[in-house]
Order: sequence, then structure tokens, then C-alpha cells
Amino acid sequence: MKKILAIVSMLLLASMLHAQKAFWLFNGKNLNGWTVHGTEKWYVEKGELVCESGPDKQYGYLSTDKKYKNFELTLKFKQEANGNSGVFFRSSIDGVKISGWQVEVAPLNNHTGGIYESYGRGWMIKPKPEDEKWLKQGKWNTMKIRVLNDQVTTWLNGHQMIDLADSKVGAANGFIALQIHDGGGIKVRWKDIILKEL
Repeated sequence: MKKILAIVSMLLLASMLHAQKAFWLFNGKNLNGWTVHGTEKWYVEKGELVCESGPDKQYGYLSTDKKYKNFELTLKFKQEANGNSGVFFRSSIDGVKISGWQVEVAPLNNHTGGIYESYGRGWMIKPKPEDEKWLKQGKWNTMKIRVLNDQVTTWLNGHQMIDLADSKVGAANGFIALQIHDGGGIKVRWKDIILKEL
């Protein structure tokens, strides 16, 4: 019965992807279509994308080879160890100095789903304190990020976290990137990374 349900679920997901012209940003096999920045570890294990602190304990990024301006991105993440990470959008990079905006992925009560501008204005918007509870520690979480012109909206496990309008965001373009924070001891798993261009 479980196998039948799994097959039906996969068929429904496949038909949804086709109907919406969405596609898998991560193929579950290798890092094709992505570029590693820095010395931290990025690898594929059992169909999942894993980021893990390396010996240098510095910032690390895995960016898409293509730029995406307007899109809806859904993905699942599970934090192991510290779990401080993030999803950048409309970004660019020089070495490991990234310019752009990060949707925070962090331990409980550290503003997962909020927007931070790196090397710029810092925190632009944080979730309401009562919405911090939607993060499931040590379990799989589903995040949805919608970026359309100057508007950014995020959801965590089906609950809207923030909604932001910003002209600087609206004028930008760039890649999507996953981040691993500096400091060491961090490990995050990612899967089902699906992008729909708008």
C-alpha cells in the first residue's frame, strides 16, 4: 500500500511540475547546474543535498549557474547540528563575499523565513515572534519563496512568515544560492528543490 501511495504521489508531483512549467533545480544525483564557492562541503547523499562545515569553518555557498529574477521556489530542509544556513536570491558573489538577499534558515527563534541583506542594510524584515514556532527542529521543513518584481513572500510549513516590498530588490537580478554559515559545526540537508519561473 505504501508503495502504491508513493507512486501516486510521484505521478501527481510530476503532472504538477509539467502543468506549471516548474522544474527540479537539484537533480538528486550530483551538483550539475550549481557552482561551489568556498571550502565548505557540498555533496549528495541518498538523493539529498548536504552542506557541512569544513576544516576552515568559513562561509560557503552553492549557487545556481543561471540567474532567476521572478520565481516561486519550494524546497525542504532539515537542520542537523547548528543548522545556520539560508537561501539567497537575485545575488552575485566575489570569492565568498555575496551580495544580495537571504531568506534565513536558522535554529529555533533565530528568524527562519526572514530577509537579510548581506553587506548592505542587514535585517530587512523578521517573522513575528509568534511565527517562530513553525520551524520543526531536527525534522524536515518545507519552505516556499515567491519573488515577483519588488515583492518577496516566504512561507514555512504552509504558514506565511513575511511579505516585503522593496525597490532595490525589484531592480536586482542574479542567481539563487544556498549558504552555510561560518563558525563550524553546521550541517543541513536539502531536497525537493523545485523552481517555477513567473
